[in-house]
Amino acid sequence: MTRPVTADDTAFAAITERYRRELHIHCYRMLASFDEAEDAVQETLLKAWRGRDGFDGAMPRAWLYRIATNVCLDMLRRGSRQGTAVQSHADLPWLQPYPDQLLDEVAPRDEQPEAVAVERETIELAFLAAMQVLPARQRAAFILRDVLGWPAAQTASLLETSVAAANSAVQRARATLQQHLPARRADWSAPELTEDDRTLLATFIDAHERCDAAAALAVAAPDLRITMPPHPMRYDGLDVIRPFLERAFGPERDGDWRLVPTMANRMPTAASYLRRPGDSEYRAFKLDVLRIVDGRIAEITTFGTQLFPVFGLPPVLDR
Repeated sequence: MTRPVTADDTAFAAITERYRRELHIHCYRMLASFDEAEDAVQETLLKAWRGRDGFDGAMPRAWLYRIATNVCLDMLRRGSRQGTAVQSHADLPWLQPYPDQLLDEVAPRDEQPEAVAVERETIELAFLAAMQVLPARQRAAFILRDVLGWPAAQTASLLETSVAAANSAVQRARATLQQHLPARRADWSAPELTEDDRTLLATFIDAHERCDAAAALAVAAPDLRITMPPHPMRYDGLDVIRPFLERAFGPERDGDWRLVPTMANRMPTAASYLRRPGDSEYRAFKLDVLRIVDGRIAEITTFGTQLFPVFGLPPVLDR
């Protein structure tokens, strides 16, 4: 027989709900999928609820992170995705973007001083892709220590291992990541979006809305890369990309474009809407996340429309 819900249960639910967003971001870093992170958080909160009678009320954040991390480790084991070889985002069919407006929900507040603001270097797509190279427990140890700033003893306790083993896992993770990211974290990316980045995004949008292939190519790096998770396609270099862009913008194009600026993973992003011939509305088509290097677009990761609702983007535009 199920026992009735008490006032203590209601208070417990309020505590766990307080950490939902940061748990979601933690699971997202582990899994690189917004949807899978949502599944992991739901399972975490369900496990927490079922185990609430055994929770002593001390350090709820650490307790929830322990559950969430183990849920993610179990998901990674079941999915056989530990230590994936990654050459580009095309090798990560599960990769999904994360809207900045949700990342901002975990900024430290008076009632939640332990929260850690989500920095660009720890959430960019390149960082997530590099995470996928790591074995799952190394990934967890690195995120806890180097991203969340947990002490070695607390990390070891969460992973149910020794401090020496936890430190070893972090060191191995750092060594692996140095092969995929600059050695100094400060060099992984600019600390925040610059005005030049915003101007470049506006230029990218303007070129697409005017169907100006030359203008779009002018703001791209010569070695521009385009990938389209979950599809395996990968396009490298302007010589390869130019014919596709000229077709998309040419007289036989599929229709007219309208783009809406947004942000994903602390990166400039454009949501594209297409109005096909004979249609009166622009319909959601794709989401382009831009990586900018030295004032040029170095990489475009294109996603479908599945997550438009969580970005607060409408399914259609009427202009």
